[in-house]
Amino acid sequence: MSFKLILKIQIKILGLITIILLGTQRIALAAPTEQPGGIFTVIDQIFQNIVNVLDAIIFYNIAGFPLIVLWLIIGAIFLTFRMKLINIRGFRHAIDIVRGLYDDPNEPGEVTHFQALATAVSGTVGIGNVAGVAIAIQLGGPGAVLWMTLGGLFGMTSKFTEVTLGLKYRNINPDGSVAGGPMYYLSKGLSRRGFSKFGQGMATLFAFFCGLSTLVGASIFQTLQSYAAVVNVFPNLSPGIYGIIVAILVAIVILGGMKRIGAVAGRIVPAMAVIYILACLWILAVNFTQIPSAFAQIITEAFAPSAMVAGGFGTTFSIGLRRSAYSNEAGLGTASIPHAAAKTNEPIREGLVALLEPFIDTIIICNMTALVIVITGEYQNEIYQNIGGDLAGVKMTAAAFSQVFSWFPYLLAVAVFLFAYSTMIGTAYQGMISWTYLFGSQTLLIPKIIYILGVTVGASIGVGAALDFTDMMLLAMAFPNLIGCYLMSGEVAADLKDYMSRLKSGKMHQYEPQIKQN
Repeated sequence: MSFKLILKIQIKILGLITIILLGTQRIALAAPTEQPGGIFTVIDQIFQNIVNVLDAIIFYNIAGFPLIVLWLIIGAIFLTFRMKLINIRGFRHAIDIVRGLYDDPNEPGEVTHFQALATAVSGTVGIGNVAGVAIAIQLGGPGAVLWMTLGGLFGMTSKFTEVTLGLKYRNINPDGSVAGGPMYYLSKGLSRRGFSKFGQGMATLFAFFCGLSTLVGASIFQTLQSYAAVVNVFPNLSPGIYGIIVAILVAIVILGGMKRIGAVAGRIVPAMAVIYILACLWILAVNFTQIPSAFAQIITEAFAPSAMVAGGFGTTFSIGLRRSAYSNEAGLGTASIPHAAAKTNEPIREGLVALLEPFIDTIIICNMTALVIVITGEYQNEIYQNIGGDLAGVKMTAAAFSQVFSWFPYLLAVAVFLFAYSTMIGTAYQGMISWTYLFGSQTLLIPKIIYILGVTVGASIGVGAALDFTDMMLLAMAFPNLIGCYLMSGEVAADLKDYMSRLKSGKMHQYEPQIKQN
């Protein structure tokens, strides 16, 4: 079946969904305002019960800190010292790799190092960089920014480890396409250590968590939150029309496979990063005299007694680390999926590329947002207390931008849309690989349709507990993934030692340095 035919079918499906959606909205408007016991109430209650159980497990407090936060940060610190601070000593070489200095077009894979990095970054750089930072400051104070940054610094090694394993144990199909990620290195890597059944169980669990989080949660969440930012400057924009437009844009890319995803991400990610960073720099330049005091405030409040005393989600320390995990996804294993498609026979090399992600995502972009919000003081405005979640963060950031120039919210709307769109195409690929692992590649059109339909209705519905459920699936991926990283850390450390030895000896062939996107 040709791509054009598939696209025509998909557009017809989107049209049908639109008709159904509009009909549902009319029925809802005509229905009584109170319908206790209705099917949607029952479904919501079921989801809420499941969410409550998962919340008690994933966010179980140990000495006042959530279990998932401790699991991620302890794992990141362990891996950082196990790999002898590779996040620092390997940084310069990672830049050379991304520049194309080691891109061999004859090596197996589907995309260049740069495209793999761009696709992975597109899956992590999203609303969290705009809204999540604002919420972290609102809930934990400016000091949360420092802990969020340190979480990103240690998270660089988590990314390095999981991506190295993802490429090392990837599957290269007869047609040249590639499938990799935690589900593959958990099953293959642990099997080599005599834990075959345990590894297969962990792999299946990860694929299940990843599939739910990406195919259901990411498609709806990114559409819903990006619409909230766009409608802030275009109030007459219909959510149904917005969902359809975005769905078609997403369909054009994800129906084309990983090569098209990599090519599009390779263009959008640099563009959106430049737009957003320039906007932040503009505001910081106008307020440059306040930058030193903003840094001083961040550092001072990070070490205030309230930041270190255990107090659950309300502590500066906990909020900063939790938002760091949401922002860069280090330790969750998701980045190893797109990186597995890189054209290279050197797993360590791709792992080094991956450690740049938390640096770009958390240390650069999140800190830019944080400085803007702290300098403008918008986080102290009480009006955001009554606005829930990341929506408050989007509005807070928009208000901070508008303090300098009234037209900045329009620029922010463009940046947020690009963030969301790039995240959609990145997470769609992750969901498709998870589906392939569980059900095979013969039915791959099904997860694509599921994802596109989620985008279509995402701006028009409230997801409530269902979205909380998928968010927990995202964090739950850290449990099976980091178990594998712990058990195989010695293998990665040995491979790293061998790679660095060959690099220092000058035996590695270099090519013309350039960023290749095609």
